[in-house]
Amino acid sequence: MILTRGARITGAVLLAVLAATVGGWIVRDLRAVGEPLDLLRHWAGYTDARPEGPPATLQADPVLFLVYVLALIASLRSSVAASTLVTTGIVTFALRLPGVWIIGASWMDERYGDELRTRALIGTFVALAAGLALVVTGAAGRRQPADPYEPLPTRPGQGAGFTAFLALGASGAVLIAWEVRQFVTLPSALYPDWFIGGRVIRTGLTAAPPGWSSAVLAVLCLVVAWTALFRAVHARPLGMILAGFLLVSGATGIARAFHHRMTDRFGDLGAEQQLIVLTSVLLALAGAAALLVLARRGTEDADGRGQGYGGHGYPRSGAQGYGYPPGGTPGYGYPRSGPQGYGYPPAGTPGYGSPQSGGGSGNPPPPASPPPGW
Repeated sequence: MILTRGARITGAVLLAVLAATVGGWIVRDLRAVGEPLDLLRHWAGYTDARPEGPPATLQADPVLFLVYVLALIASLRSSVAASTLVTTGIVTFALRLPGVWIIGASWMDERYGDELRTRALIGTFVALAAGLALVVTGAAGRRQPADPYEPLPTRPGQGAGFTAFLALGASGAVLIAWEVRQFVTLPSALYPDWFIGGRVIRTGLTAAPPGWSSAVLAVLCLVVAWTALFRAVHARPLGMILAGFLLVSGATGIARAFHHRMTDRFGDLGAEQQLIVLTSVLLALAGAAALLVLARRGTEDADGRGQGYGGHGYPRSGAQGYGYPPGGTPGYGYPRSGPQGYGYPPAGTPGYGSPQSGGGSGNPPPPASPPPGW
């Protein structure tokens, strides 16, 4: 199944709206913070980052902006445009949903003004509506290819699917393990704030709480890892989106470790701190590996055009091709099995030139054909 032209244009417009929304918040933060380097330090999670103004964005926002730009290009040109729209819409809806209850919470009054929060709430509803519209557009805008030359959706290759299964599956399992650790160690009064936001665990104005975003990323990684093993079409676009998040998360974790000189005294760190550094390395390597293998063009999905098609001049299995008679029926110029062809009466039937049943004499033979040239 491929995407119709109208669905491609609709998806591109929706993605442009999402990209413009995120880009506007990034520009706002650049003006509020003053120095781009300070904003990068804030996105990386440096504990000593002290921007002049409170940024509204977090690490996920620049990643989403890049995802929207690349998905917009893919929606207009790629054979996996339908899967790209659906998966981008799912990720957008999952990451923007907490803004519905976080932006209007009373504990956000201390950091952001009413006007800024109103803009953020409107942007959140726009993002949620656009995410759902992307899912509907990608699912309902598909069609069968009109001719054999239209490019079909591509599945990840066998090696790419297995590599993505290992990389994304391991990352999802590690993230789930850390969430279980947070659930066990954090006080019962604090853990809800970690997952859905609160006064103690503060987040950006447009970003999801750390527990929420980590759980969403872990679940999607496990889902894509399983489907990539079976070379599902959607495993390529969704796997690349998740790989981008993993790569950025791991790279910023490694940058924090170097910034705070945790690598210089790695042997003196506690077991949990060592595991945090190793987790960042794992996420960065897994994200890079999954991104590299899934970015390569896969194999075409034969189901989109009908399996069994033998190429030009050969009919599909079970279908009659042009110039080929139905199975069991002779073609033009050949008599059918059973009844005789032109000029021959059915076997056993008295007719012209055959003896009558029950009679001793037959009809006279037909006149000979005239010689050529007459």
